[in-house]
Amino acid sequence: MYAIFKNGGKQYKVQEGDVLELDKMSLEAEATVEFTEVLAVNNGELVIGAPFVEGAVVTAEVVNEGRAKKVIIFKKRRRKDSKVKRGFRRDYTRVRITKIAA
Repeated sequence: MYAIFKNGGKQYKVQEGDVLELDKMSLEAEATVEFTEVLAVNNGELVIGAPFVEGAVVTAEVVNEGRAKKVIIFKKRRRKDSKVKRGFRRDYTRVRITKIAA
């Protein structure tokens, strides 16, 4: 059984037991989160919502919060003596999918 849900403008395909890194939600560890914007559920038969599947809920448990590795953005324009160096670290909330209810 799997489900496709929407969170933070992105779509995720999950099964029970999967661990994901979502955009930061500022929650305590071991808190429970419910995602109700479920786009599709496959329980032997694929059910697609218009736009969401009615009554479907994906339940997850927060594992921890953290920051990803730094990504360096370096831009150089040839022969113009122009350089820009920037860094970026994404904040995330790591969750474990505990239940998919259709």
